[in-house]
Amino acid sequence: MFDPSYYMRNPGPKESVRGKRAVCSSDNAIVTETVLATLAAGGNAADAAIAGAMVQAAVEPFMTNHTGTVSLLYRAAATGRYHQLHSAGTFPPHLPPFRPTRKTDSGLGRMPPSACIPGFMPGLQAIHQRFGTLPWADLCQDAIRWAETGHPVSSFEYGALLGELDFTTYFPEGRRFYMPGGHMPTVGTLFGNAAMADTLRHVADEGPGYMIEGGWAAAFVATANRMGWPISMADMSANPPRWIEPLRFAHGRFEIVGLSAPEQQGVFLSMTLGILDHLGLRSMEHGSAEHLFAMGHALRLGLYFCGFLGDPAVGPYDTDQLRDGDFHRALARLIRGMRPAHDLANHVRLTESASFRSDGHGLPGIPSCEIQSRQPSGSCELSIVDADGNWLQMMNTLQSGGIPGMVVDGIPMIGSHATFAGVSGHFDIKLVEGARLRSIVGHSFILKEGAPLYGLGTPGNVYCTVPQVVSNLLDFGLSVEAAIEAPRILPLGEDNRLIIEDRVSAATVQGLARMGVGMSAMPAYDWHMGSFQMCFRDDAGFLGAAADPRRCGVADGLN
Repeated sequence: MFDPSYYMRNPGPKESVRGKRAVCSSDNAIVTETVLATLAAGGNAADAAIAGAMVQAAVEPFMTNHTGTVSLLYRAAATGRYHQLHSAGTFPPHLPPFRPTRKTDSGLGRMPPSACIPGFMPGLQAIHQRFGTLPWADLCQDAIRWAETGHPVSSFEYGALLGELDFTTYFPEGRRFYMPGGHMPTVGTLFGNAAMADTLRHVADEGPGYMIEGGWAAAFVATANRMGWPISMADMSANPPRWIEPLRFAHGRFEIVGLSAPEQQGVFLSMTLGILDHLGLRSMEHGSAEHLFAMGHALRLGLYFCGFLGDPAVGPYDTDQLRDGDFHRALARLIRGMRPAHDLANHVRLTESASFRSDGHGLPGIPSCEIQSRQPSGSCELSIVDADGNWLQMMNTLQSGGIPGMVVDGIPMIGSHATFAGVSGHFDIKLVEGARLRSIVGHSFILKEGAPLYGLGTPGNVYCTVPQVVSNLLDFGLSVEAAIEAPRILPLGEDNRLIIEDRVSAATVQGLARMGVGMSAMPAYDWHMGSFQMCFRDDAGFLGAAADPRRCGVADGLN
């Protein structure tokens, strides 16, 4: 018997699993159920991820959709090779950015997004063509069922939907999708969409091409033209997903496999961990003022220097220089020079009121509700290991997909927050033929003695949270659960203040103040600070999985 309450998960403590032959961690109970059912039916990790992503876009329209970005990191057991796929939305190089929505005070519309060509379905098509084993139509059935029957709305989803209504209901099509019958779906009710189910039936019957060069694609182009964005059907497939050789680098006795350019996460992780290594992080106490001082500065420099990255198809960006150990050593020297010779606690106390951050965070110990309403939601991570030893990390996200605020045949879209002339920043692209987006998407594999030990990834301030969790695991030797749960920070601000989840000791606050660093607080488990989905292997070769308490994740496996 269908029990909606089973699927209505919310942020809070999560159970890990161990001793399994196949495992999955996702941020939704329905998705984890679909992934494991696909594995049990004989599918591999790629099949399970495709089915899971299709369902995720149907049951988490506040986090992802069927037009957004797909990013993949995959370890093929048969060859031992690692593969990266970049399938973000793309921009026709012959057209200026098209922004059909107005600026809102918060959320997705705070920086009005631009329209782009969808990346989700081309990405899943590419994954299925290279690694899939089950029939495509089989992988669509759960998504069709949930779109048709509806999924139960949790309080987490209700809050996320409510915070984005100014943007998502800007057009009548959005109002009909997100407010069926004129009202938002309330907690515990079923939220589905018959038009989405019908579109997904076509996707099952005709293949992913239905949304690339078929009937849905034609409707998308017609809608864009009607709104004033003069794209053509040729634009829908002009810039296909790109397979890339992942970035690999050593860290202590481990090897890390991360995302190569144009993604910035691999270089960012290499830089941050390299700087921290030269600062002697392993000799510091975890969570101490010295630890957070070093981490805050390393994250700040990493973000800045990633502005020198971009798509190798556009220019000869010097990735090797950013990963150079001597460069990391020099940056560590700069950070050491920032440690004051005087006790600056009184300076911090006297000047605190003059250091309000422009991003809206509260003062120490006072989490600000305002900042929560200002940050957009979005993105889902899948972590899967199958019984054959295929390891997979995939992000699917509403970011960089389709026409902002529009819904076409039951498929909602939010567009892209990419900049077009940025240096440092989360998303940037140049309008050049074949160019792909530089983004902060982040997932990684950690190898020990050449074999995968951890697979991990997260949405939510990805760029700065991945180095913290990886460091917790590798530098401090924390357990999987402790590494995920530990308080997270944003990079040190230009006002010399750290924003941290509100679980830091008084001694650490005082120690940072003595070094001249003020603090602002986020909620103790801030859902914007990530939702790590992680799979891991124990010494006996058995598999485990864990989920982050900051969101609604579920980890489970097959015996």
